[in-house]
Amino acid sequence: MNKQLNTNPDVFVLVLGASGLDVVGRLQGDLEMGTSNPARIRTSFGGVARNVAENLARLGQPVKLLSVIGKDRIGDDILAYTRQAGVDVSAVFTTDKYPTGFYMGVLDEKGRSQFAFDDMRILAELTESYLAYNEDLFEKAGLVFLDANLPETALKTAFKLAQKYKLPVCADPTSQSLAPRLKPYLRQLKLISPNCAEAGILSGQHFDPNDRGAALNAARALVNQGVETVFVTQAEFGVCYATSQTNGHISAIRTQVMDPTGAGDALTAAVIYALMNEIEIDDAARLGVSAASLALRHPGTVFPGLSLERLYDELAV
Repeated sequence: MNKQLNTNPDVFVLVLGASGLDVVGRLQGDLEMGTSNPARIRTSFGGVARNVAENLARLGQPVKLLSVIGKDRIGDDILAYTRQAGVDVSAVFTTDKYPTGFYMGVLDEKGRSQFAFDDMRILAELTESYLAYNEDLFEKAGLVFLDANLPETALKTAFKLAQKYKLPVCADPTSQSLAPRLKPYLRQLKLISPNCAEAGILSGQHFDPNDRGAALNAARALVNQGVETVFVTQAEFGVCYATSQTNGHISAIRTQVMDPTGAGDALTAAVIYALMNEIEIDDAARLGVSAASLALRHPGTVFPGLSLERLYDELAV
């Protein structure tokens, strides 16, 4: 497949996948089972695809979102907020068959994820027919990003349409359970950005998140399987990246962690923005780490003050 980017600044990124409401609780002490636990609880609008779309829009990149929301108050609020952030949401599908997607996470006292739940039944309505109806957006886009929340039939259609119009495709595996959905399409990917657990599943090389060498090996293994560019996120240990020409590691920026939710999506969006603007891969990695750092210390899913200038300022600190 032709993975060449259209770097015309007026060309939009087409983003496919989940939108929803995030509810995240940060414990104020040790978790006690079978009782209520004191916590700081926040809500924000989320969903991997929606988060990536918002980050791109705040960076100034034109972006259109293909997603599904319920005909409910939460869905209405998500659309209004995401539109205000600069994302074109005119093609988002609404349905009364399911409620808007929902994510609930629990963090420990230090802001580390403990466990999470999600209800994304609504994405069953993100069908191959819906994508085919919006085929003109594939024809006009410069790049496609998708998350693995898409049903397998919709994933197949998305990759077929991208191939038809010679569009580069970037993807996020989203979770350990969903990552295998991307295995048949690795050779069609311009970029993939798994965390360590997801990279282990996709590459067949399971490893500890603090093992930089193993993370680099997993990234190289995915390149050998056909992915053009791989970013393996290692949380507080930074990010490893690889292409057929180069590879490297960027350390995380030391920062207070308010909430890790959305940090990986911020990194992915910054890297996509860099690719769309012909920024070298090493600098793209640094911008991605900068974006993740801003998201980590914001008590929400997307840092609202995001801009290219802010990313460079973060690197200079």
